[in-house]
Amino acid sequence: MGGLQIFGIRLIGFTAENGRKLLVSVVFLAVVWSAGRLLKWLFKKQATPGNRRAFWLRQAISIAVALANITGLISIWFDDPARLATAAGMVAAGLAFALQRVITAFAGYIVLLRGKTFNVGDRITMGGIRGDVVALGFMQTVIMEMGQPPEVQSADPAMWVQARQYSGRIVTVSNARIFDEPVYNYTRDFPFLWEEMHVPISYKSDRALAEEILLNAVRAHTTKIADIGEEALAELERRYFVKRAELEPRAYLRLTDNWIEISVRFIVEDHGIRAVKDRISRDILNEFDRAGIGIASGTYAIVEMPPLQVDVKQG
Repeated sequence: MGGLQIFGIRLIGFTAENGRKLLVSVVFLAVVWSAGRLLKWLFKKQATPGNRRAFWLRQAISIAVALANITGLISIWFDDPARLATAAGMVAAGLAFALQRVITAFAGYIVLLRGKTFNVGDRITMGGIRGDVVALGFMQTVIMEMGQPPEVQSADPAMWVQARQYSGRIVTVSNARIFDEPVYNYTRDFPFLWEEMHVPISYKSDRALAEEILLNAVRAHTTKIADIGEEALAELERRYFVKRAELEPRAYLRLTDNWIEISVRFIVEDHGIRAVKDRISRDILNEFDRAGIGIASGTYAIVEMPPLQVDVKQG
């Protein structure tokens, strides 16, 4: 078969058959891509944060589109099985060497789908980034970043938000990171977290009253066991061996050289924790003021002044 000619110019190595295959490939890819976009648009109304059904529908559509493209292109270009086997071997060898991290990232995507590590809308820490998952692709996970604790404020890049609130940055993390580092999921299966607050008081203060004030403030603003529901509690006990008594607010005392530290432990919902702790802190301060209980702090006493010697020289 002769080569393809355009405006009288003969294209070396490009035949009319290849031209037809190229045209068919472009049309095929356009049709499949349009069909995928149409399906995603139809399910867009269900794409609310935490909607697992919408998440899996989007992933299924993306995988179906990718498989259709691969199958279609192979069918168009390789009608001879012998040529297909030879080309596949050469391509596989080249990809394995040149695209190692890309292949690892795609393998991470498969693990994420099969391992139920997280879904879109979950709050996670992955690759050192803490935030909410807003998208999951074949190669990368997109996270809406949250603040970090003070001990990692100077990390690169720097973080200016300390609490679990959005910083405004969108971060993409390679799916390959799941093979190198643990993934922390704050919301999987059980959308509650245990929190603690530490309040120091002096040894002269009424510690029984202080403990009561802390527990009352916590009970007023945190999740109650009754709100979780009997079915959820039973499932929690069955899967994680958590006793119901551990869900009730508890106070613990620790003796230090300078004060008594009261630690109150409680359970809260996975979102809005900073606001909850703010309301608790305000109630504690108000009640402490009424009860005459002060927050302890480090103090220093000078017990003796060193002797001073002044030499006066007369001219």
